Amino acid sequence: EVHVVESGGGLVQAGGSLRLSCAASGFTFDDYAVGWFRQAPGKEREGVGCISPSDGGTYYVDSVKGRFTISSNNAKNTVYLEMNSLKPEDMAVYYCSADIYCSGLGWAFTRQPEWGQGTQVTVSS
Repeated sequence: EVHVVESGGGLVQAGGSLRLSCAASGFTFDDYAVGWFRQAPGKEREGVGCISPSDGGTYYVDSVKGRFTISSNNAKNTVYLEMNSLKPEDMAVYYCSADIYCSGLGWAFTRQPEWGQGTQVTVSS
């Protein structure tokens, strides 16, 4: 059974950094694209970016471009979201999903995603 587990969230001051982790079980990230998503209170879940397994290519939405970086460690079967220069508007619960296709132009869900518990990121101003 395929599962992903997010971790690494916490409280950080505006301008600070956090690194989130997305650990896989039941499958290897070698074969799956992974996307990061977030949901702020009262808002819909939105995509942040994704990484493709075929070439390690990434895609980011404009609001995080230049501040967030997605990378993978296949030996640890983990995908990371490095977040720098955090802003109060980045505060949300962050989720990862392997139910996507990712390219340099964006992503698309390959099936109805099964969301985990996510990890809370709180940014104080």
